[in-house]
Amino acid sequence: MKLLLLAAGKLEDSWIREGSLVYQKKLQHYIPFELIEVKARKAGNPGQLKAAEASLFLQQLKPHDHVVVLDEQGKQMSSRYLAGYLQEKMSRLPSRLVLIIGGAYGFDQSILDRADDRLSLSSLTFTHQMARLICLEQLYRAFTILRNHPYHH
Repeated sequence: MKLLLLAAGKLEDSWIREGSLVYQKKLQHYIPFELIEVKARKAGNPGQLKAAEASLFLQQLKPHDHVVVLDEQGKQMSSRYLAGYLQEKMSRLPSRLVLIIGGAYGFDQSILDRADDRLSLSSLTFTHQMARLICLEQLYRAFTILRNHPYHH
């Protein structure tokens, strides 16, 4: 199985970009991992922006991908739950597990319709840039839990 993270927009803050790179490199020790940034439009109403992002996300997806949107309405999870979720998906998915982090306005309905699961990183609201860093750290933490690595105490 391959893990793909699709994320709206580029990371503007250098400290978030640096932290994200650290966790991307660490993740690659555990699973084939790729991050693809889709260019978010800057002009338009929220509906137009979400639709444009959705089109770019959908272009990256393959028919057999298992798609998970990280959404505030998704299932709340602990780090251990995420680890178990990933283990279960790795054991039965032949292709890719794709996580999607949307832009500032959330997801267009077309992405929600394509999603196989909805997970929430927290009941708190984060910028999509912070959500990316937190997601990467939690993915790394989940794999360390699965490998009994002391990172997670």
